[in-house]
Amino acid sequence: MQVEAQGHAPGVDPHEQHNARSYLIGLGYALALTIASFWAATTSFVYAPAVPVLLAALAIGQMGVHVAFFFHISSAPDQANNLLALAFGVFVTGLIIFGSIMIMAHLNHNMMPMDELMRMQR
Repeated sequence: MQVEAQGHAPGVDPHEQHNARSYLIGLGYALALTIASFWAATTSFVYAPAVPVLLAALAIGQMGVHVAFFFHISSAPDQANNLLALAFGVFVTGLIIFGSIMIMAHLNHNMMPMDELMRMQR
């Protein structure tokens, strides 16, 4: 039994067309979210303590636009490997960032106060 090469990457539907129109729609969404982020950072219409939350929401939306329109990752059954690889990458990145913050906070908590450190150097 001989296996025939399929000629496309795993998870890619050869019948699905990603034409210039889909890329332009993604570009439009990305530009709109970028402009909204700059507007949110410079305007006084948004309650000041809520600006970081709004910027985080816009950034998550921007990532979603990139994943859907430019990476072409969806929840389709044939995209399971790509979706799992993306989820694992996000998990590992979050684990590294969270672990680094925990380590730095622990080290900061256990440091000697600066005035005692200065007295020791005299």
